[in-house]
Amino acid sequence: MDNLTKPRKKRVVVFGIFDGVHKGHRSLFSQAKQHGDELIVIVGRDSSSIQWKEKKPKHNEKERLKLVSKELGVDLAVLGDEEQSSYKVLEELSPDVICLGYDQDSLEQDLILWLAQKGKKTPLFRLQPFEPSVYHNSFRA
Repeated sequence: MDNLTKPRKKRVVVFGIFDGVHKGHRSLFSQAKQHGDELIVIVGRDSSSIQWKEKKPKHNEKERLKLVSKELGVDLAVLGDEEQSSYKVLEELSPDVICLGYDQDSLEQDLILWLAQKGKKTPLFRLQPFEPSVYHNSFRA
């Protein structure tokens, strides 16, 4: 089968700041990978961390991107958009599935609005927590 007739891999994306990759993040990656063939991790910008978490990350966005890209099961790691809620990165990546962490309520609502505005039917899946009392983000919903 040549490249012209080979079906495209089912592309899954996840979002996060990932300021130091831990077991909770690895569980997120593993669960998301079960929804497709290719896992792309969208690493939030430093400005996103300040907006959503109200704090500057310990590691800058380039360091976090490098850390995430080395993780098992991650096929590609990319930086998110500078402009919040524009989702240009989603336009470019054209994912088949978007997976959300158990505590990404604000992101889910924002994505639902964006998908509706764009007329996209990309399914959203909420993933299960991994020891949520230990591994969690501090987004405020």
